[in-house]
Amino acid sequence: MKYLIVGLGNPGFEYKNTRHNIGFTVLDVLTENSGIVFSDKRYAYRAELKYKGRTLILIKPTTFMNLSGRAVNYYLNSEKIPVENMMVIVDDIALPFGTIRIKTKGGSGGHNGLQNIEDILGTNNYTRLRFGIGNNFGQGRQVNYVLGEWSEEECKFLPERIDIATDAIKNFPILGIERTMNYFNNK
Repeated sequence: MKYLIVGLGNPGFEYKNTRHNIGFTVLDVLTENSGIVFSDKRYAYRAELKYKGRTLILIKPTTFMNLSGRAVNYYLNSEKIPVENMMVIVDDIALPFGTIRIKTKGGSGGHNGLQNIEDILGTNNYTRLRFGIGNNFGQGRQVNYVLGEWSEEECKFLPERIDIATDAIKNFPILGIERTMNYFNNK
C-alpha cells in the first residue's frame, strides 16, 4: 500500500530554518534518519521510504507554500494514492510550540497552503499533522514571526518534538488514523 506524506514549506535557503517550513524540516529529519535522500522531481522534492511493508512517498512541494495543491494533486494522481492515504505536515500558530495535533479533516485555519490543497482537491477530508509553532508575536507581526527562524529556546526542544512527528508519520500507515491520533495527540 502507498501513502503520500506532504511536508509544507517554501523552497530556498532563505526559508530553511523558519517556523513556516516545519513540514520540510520534519521530512528532512525522517529521510536523514532512514538513510534516503530527496530527488528534485516535477513540482516537488521526492523521496520514497519503505516501512513495514508500506511505501511512503514523501514530497516537499517546490511550488511554494501557497500553491502546494498543484504538487499534491499531481502526486496523488501519478502515484495512484487515495486522498485518505495522505498526511500533510503543516505549521500551526494556534497551537503552543511543539504541540502535535493530528486531524482527519477540517478547515484550513487560515493557512494558505492548506487552503490551496483544499481548493484544488475539492475536499478537506485528508489527514494533517499540525505542528504548533506558537503565537509569540505582536499585532501585525504574524508574517515576520512565521517566516522567522526558531528562537534559541525553541531550538533546545525542537529535535525531540520533530522525532515525535516522524514517529507519527511512520505509524500512520501501520496503526491507522484513529490509533495514530489517540497515541500521538497526547504526547
